[in-house]
Amino acid sequence: VSTELSQGCARGCDLCSEFNGCLRCSPKLFILLERNDIRQIGICLPSCPLGYFGLRNTDMNKCIKCKIENCESCFSRNFCTKCKEGLYLHKGRCYVTCPEGYTAANGTMECSSPAQCEMSEWGPWGPCSKKRKLCGFKKGNEDRTRRILQAPSGDVSLCPATTEVRRCTVQKNQCPEGKRKKKEEQGKQDNGNRNQKDTKDTKSGTKKRKNKQRGATVPVTPTSPAQ
Repeated sequence: VSTELSQGCARGCDLCSEFNGCLRCSPKLFILLERNDIRQIGICLPSCPLGYFGLRNTDMNKCIKCKIENCESCFSRNFCTKCKEGLYLHKGRCYVTCPEGYTAANGTMECSSPAQCEMSEWGPWGPCSKKRKLCGFKKGNEDRTRRILQAPSGDVSLCPATTEVRRCTVQKNQCPEGKRKKKEEQGKQDNGNRNQKDTKDTKSGTKKRKNKQRGATVPVTPTSPAQ
């Protein structure tokens, strides 16, 4: 550091040197150290520039560089106030997208508080069903629904589910079409049995007739004596 001077310094600087610029700023001003090759040049500013935050001390106020990743402007060492272009700000940090349950407020790049969706009351539970059928089973499912009355920024994907499903048990009852089908099958079976019996009786009668014909005697005509 070259010889310190208190006269001939830049405006707002109380103490300076020819080699390192300002060494102490006037009260209420912040000193910013800029690197120039191997030197650090001190300048005095009313507020810290982008990428720095102001740290006030009793002896001298300083501008400290932001250390948060992808941060363009910060409030303190660990709290960002503006992210680089294209990134979202959330609780002093920068993200590619807002965390789950949060959304960018009013087209800004700042994630708002947890998304609050206004939902209607749940409707009544529907009938117990299975594979869209209301009969022919014992255990199935029943569901109920509700509506989204208002979504933040109009994005309904941030709202909770509108359908709820639960298991249900009913007394097993046969479907009407199943009853008809069973009755038709029973009728076909009865007809089949009847036809089988009739066929059996027919075969039996035919066999009896054949046996009767085999046992019949043919009368023999006596031959007249030769004259």
